Amino acid sequence: MSRTPLAQDIHQAIVDLADAGRKFALAMVLKDTGHTPRKAGTKALIDAGGAVTGTIGGGPVEAETQRRAAEAIRSGRPVVFDFALEGTSAKDDRPICGGNMRILIDPTAAARRDAYARAAQALRERRRGVLVTTVRIAAGGVETDLQWFPEVAGPAETDFPGGDAVRAVLAGDTPKLFVQDLPALGARLEVLVEPLVLPPLVVIAGGGHIGQALALQAGLVGFQVVVIDDRAEFADPALFPDGVAARCGDIATELAALPIVGDTYVVIVTRGHEHDQRALAACLRRPAAYVGMIGSRRKVALIRKDLLESGAATEEELARVYAPIGLDIGAETVPEIATSIVAQLVAVRRKGSSPRMPLA
Repeated sequence: MSRTPLAQDIHQAIVDLADAGRKFALAMVLKDTGHTPRKAGTKALIDAGGAVTGTIGGGPVEAETQRRAAEAIRSGRPVVFDFALEGTSAKDDRPICGGNMRILIDPTAAARRDAYARAAQALRERRRGVLVTTVRIAAGGVETDLQWFPEVAGPAETDFPGGDAVRAVLAGDTPKLFVQDLPALGARLEVLVEPLVLPPLVVIAGGGHIGQALALQAGLVGFQVVVIDDRAEFADPALFPDGVAARCGDIATELAALPIVGDTYVVIVTRGHEHDQRALAACLRRPAAYVGMIGSRRKVALIRKDLLESGAATEEELARVYAPIGLDIGAETVPEIATSIVAQLVAVRRKGSSPRMPLA
């Protein structure tokens, strides 16, 4: 099976395939119970040649999904099926996780291109919202529909499951499947309400050795990563893992252009005192969850002094900054320094604060 890692938001990938006029099917987990490799809302794309972009779990479940997707693309009709991960031996081909997955395969997803485009734009702008996928199952086959509701507006009163139910799911971070039987019509409605949950964003100012190690480690623990450098050779996407956005430009200007909000973590590891100071000044008054700056205690003290004397920062604003950066683990090598910084990011994310390096 050919599989392509997803280096972009899958909703944008749907838009791109639709705009290119390519035949494909969307595979989406509608429901999961027990132990499963992927959870409700997980999506993958399968083209007419069988190539898979993303994954809904790999192994036998993905192989069966690929097989059914080929049939769905040929027929042009969506299908829903259940897959039990209930093998009895590690020697069997069937997985032994013990869970169940209900999967939608939709070769008509391109018809909802505009809804996916709005979702993709919201994710780029770090705005929450909710996707509502309606699956109508009847003797004549399966039909699907999709609606997108931005959080700022909130869903209007909708058909089943209703606006209150959609708003309740949007307030959390877990998709929920609602089911309604329509015996008079010989039909069944299954509606997946899926809040788009944004991973926290790490903005790394500086694409040098430490920035590269940080980008790798931050991605491994679940952060979305953007790297900024004013040197093209250090903003080369080839230096970073798939999914990392590399931006080349004046660091302070690029920082000012980014949506730095309450789930944004700014890590300043540029190549020099002046660049660090300008980067710090550019984000001090933004509502970031975390601002940290690398440097010796002497350098940190000098930058603090300059910012205070110039009026570019107050004592209260500087008190937010983690500088020197990272946890005090005795780090010396580049990977160790990156580990100490990422550990501090995790501490702030999970606990709200982190121990600080002593200033003296």
